[in-house]
Amino acid sequence: MESWEGPIDTGDVPSDGSDFDVIVVGGGPCGAAAAAYNAMNGCKVLLLEKEVWPRDKTCGDAVGGKSLTHVEELGVKAMIEATPYFRVDSIVFGSANGNTVRVMLPKEEFEKKMAGYALPRVQFDYMMFKRSTELVLGAGGAVIQGFGVTEVGVEDGRVTGVTGRFGGRNSTEPEISFRAPLTIGAGGYNCPVAKTVTEVIHGEPMRDDDHYCGAYREYWEGVGGFEGSEGPIEIHFIDEVIPGYFWIFPVREGLVNVGIGMVISEQRKQKGIKKSLKQLQKWVIEEHPKFKVRFEGARVVPGSQKGWQLPFGSPRKNPPSFQPRRSATAGAMCVGDAASLVDPFTGEGIGNGLVSSKLASEHFDKDAHSRGFPEEAAIAYMEEIWGTLGKELSNSYRLQKWVKRKWLMNWFFGKASRKEELADMLTGMIADKEASKALWSPWFLAKTLLLP
Repeated sequence: MESWEGPIDTGDVPSDGSDFDVIVVGGGPCGAAAAAYNAMNGCKVLLLEKEVWPRDKTCGDAVGGKSLTHVEELGVKAMIEATPYFRVDSIVFGSANGNTVRVMLPKEEFEKKMAGYALPRVQFDYMMFKRSTELVLGAGGAVIQGFGVTEVGVEDGRVTGVTGRFGGRNSTEPEISFRAPLTIGAGGYNCPVAKTVTEVIHGEPMRDDDHYCGAYREYWEGVGGFEGSEGPIEIHFIDEVIPGYFWIFPVREGLVNVGIGMVISEQRKQKGIKKSLKQLQKWVIEEHPKFKVRFEGARVVPGSQKGWQLPFGSPRKNPPSFQPRRSATAGAMCVGDAASLVDPFTGEGIGNGLVSSKLASEHFDKDAHSRGFPEEAAIAYMEEIWGTLGKELSNSYRLQKWVKRKWLMNWFFGKASRKEELADMLTGMIADKEASKALWSPWFLAKTLLLP
């Protein structure tokens, strides 16, 4: 049995009606980080996860340098390095006409092992949750697995805690409730806390299909073009998949994550094979002249075929309140996918999610907010989230829209293969420790794209 395949002991279940400083709904990387950071701040935290470990999570599996900054801070980086993983040294981007650019990661970052890793989420999430459990229990808090939230408590427009049961909504187990001045939503694209913050309390839409991506993933063994435990990850904007993209991410020696992503509103416009990402990926692997050769003799890992959705952090044209959408209110903050922070060009979400998890812990003061996390603190959190990530996410959204214009993408990647600044900008969006502030500037984009 591998070190991430056994059960995680989370201790005793607190009694019905127990009070905490912070409740975190969702035990993925962002929820685990939010719980850990708050525990490190001296808070009594309740961390809730609806699944029981070990559990899989469908994802592209890339963990960029921005993520690793937080992973190291939380004491998880050494745990990762003690297990099999793929060390990312570069990113290959491909366009419809066959132009490719391989962007090498900065050597100094690579040598520090901060440039980026790729490893299955069943493995990464396990270590994040296990470490978070240690920190939460050590600070006097509690962790519960297999607990589904059935209701988010609201009193006078303020979130006050959660109610749920073991086994979820269809279970016959009795419901139990917990209260806290702050509830953090980390339950992914369909998070009940996020729904309460947006739809119930403020009457704003949580979902916008122009800013949601459908994705499909499979694991494959024996795919050509990869040797060893380090090398490139690949993103291809091929003719048959545009306006989406096709990716190949090695996650350890001999195993790759293969998938397709497309904005949901765009997918609904497609006809024929493009209506199904699963069927479209099958065609690419079996029929596309560039890729079918690489998949000859390869085999799909049984049971790895899964789809999911990604809420992008792209700016809305006419947001009802905050960009990219409301993610906090009195008594609650949302982090990661629950706050709609996935990069709209690359689909990477863990890095931005961990940034939000740390910010959420910095905006909560267990003493000052003991009677309830106030609305003004919620607003300050939302403003800092967008102030920190907004320009980067806006640039990625521009690039996402360019994908629809095949001629522009062909020209763009042709230019990137010859122009160092543009190649560096692409690197920053996935794997740099911190994206360069220069790429946030429209003038920088104009200069790098239009000048020789």
